This record gives sequence, C-alpha cells and structure tokens, in this order.
Amino acid sequence: MLVPIKPYACLCLLFALLTGASSLYAQTADDLDQQAALSIKNLKEEDALNLYKQALVVQPDNLTALIGASDMSSRIGARLVDKSKDQATVYFNAAQDYASKALKVDSNSSDANVVMAIALGRLSLIESGKKKVQYARDIKMYCDKSIKLNPQNYRAYYVLGKWNYEVANLNYFERSAAKMFFGGIPDGSIKGAIANFEKCRQLNPGFILNYLDLSNAYKQDDQNEKALGALQTLVHLPVQAEDDPSTKMQAKKQLDAMM
Repeated sequence: MLVPIKPYACLCLLFALLTGASSLYAQTADDLDQQAALSIKNLKEEDALNLYKQALVVQPDNLTALIGASDMSSRIGARLVDKSKDQATVYFNAAQDYASKALKVDSNSSDANVVMAIALGRLSLIESGKKKVQYARDIKMYCDKSIKLNPQNYRAYYVLGKWNYEVANLNYFERSAAKMFFGGIPDGSIKGAIANFEKCRQLNPGFILNYLDLSNAYKQDDQNEKALGALQTLVHLPVQAEDDPSTKMQAKKQLDAMM
C-alpha cells in the first residue's frame, strides 16, 4: 500500500535535493585556484586567467587569484604586442589593476610586489619619455621590496635584471626626462643585469626566458662565449610555460647567427 506524502514533506525533500546538488557542484576560490595552476602547467594560460577571474567572483580578495590574474594578464598581453598594441595595453592595465588589489590585500606579499613590477615592466616597454621613466623608478622599488620579503623569489631577480638592462639602454631623451621630472633615475648597468640574471639562474635553473635575456646581456658586454653558452643551455631545457616554445625558437635563431 502506498503511503501519501504530504505537500510539506515534498517541499522539504525537494529543498534537500537542490541544496545537496548545489553544494556538490559549488567550487571554492581555492578549488578554482588549483584548477588555474593545473591549466598553467598544461600551457593554457587563457584558461588559467578565466579560472582566476571566476575565483575572484567567489572571493574578491583571494590573494592567489589576484596574483595569478595579474601574472596571466601580463603574459597574454605580451603575446599581443606585435599584433595589437591597444589590446596588449588593455591586458597590461588589467595586470596592474590586479596587482594593485593584491597589494591592498597584503602589501608584504613578495609575489604581489613582483607581479606589480612585471606589469609595470610590460607597460614600460610600450611607452617612452616621462611615462617610461616613471615606470622604471617604480619597477626598481617593487623588485627591491619583493627580494627583501623573499630573497628566494627568482622572478624578482629576473625582473631586476631586465630593469638593469633597459635602464642601461635608455636613450639621451629618456635620461634627460628622468633628470628633469624625477631628479634622475637609479643607476642600471649591463653588469647589474648579468648579476641578477645569474642569481635567477641559481635559484631556478629551469626558467627558460631568463637564459635568453642573460645571453643578450652577455653579448652586449662582449662576453660572446658566455652568451653562446646560455643559449645552448636554453635550447635543451624542457618546456614549462606557454611562451617557452617560441622562446626556444628565438634562441635557436640567435644560435645559428652566432655559430
């Protein structure tokens, strides 16, 4: 004999089923952060950026997602510079915005400081004059703080190496703007670039992009054998990031030109 179910009991059962299903499929910001990290490992940085954005919908002050979204925005924007400077700038500005929010959450996060330095570094490469100089001053500040907070942060040394390289190659007008508007700019040198790239290599020997810039710095310093050696090491390293295959292709071209 079937026992009739009262309407109230039906509603309770339906509510239980719905809430159970929603809790089953609901994802926390930490879950989404982990999925984003896996996407990066699988060389799918746009997927990672979207996952970090989803994490920020769930938890707007999630530090991992803010840092990750800034980092991915800088990387994706860099791939767009040659195609569309305007589109690249949108990503770089987003990277700066995410980094700024990360620093508001934790100003003593080494990674939050380094992604701000990276975002400003990307912006500086598409700017000139007063803006470029302002970015250069700020990049140095964020790198120094990142290293102070975590002396093992290899990316901070890499960005500081890039900073030294770019400052050493500022033209006369950019140096004049630095002196006029900011009273000068901290000294940067090719020797300083090499020292920082070598420190980065010591901390993370598998970071492919570092070898390309290290080679360029050695070449400008007329240390051609070391420049060649950095490229030879690079081309045999395993791919770890989405840009690594194109970096390896560029290194092979430079190797061919030097042989």
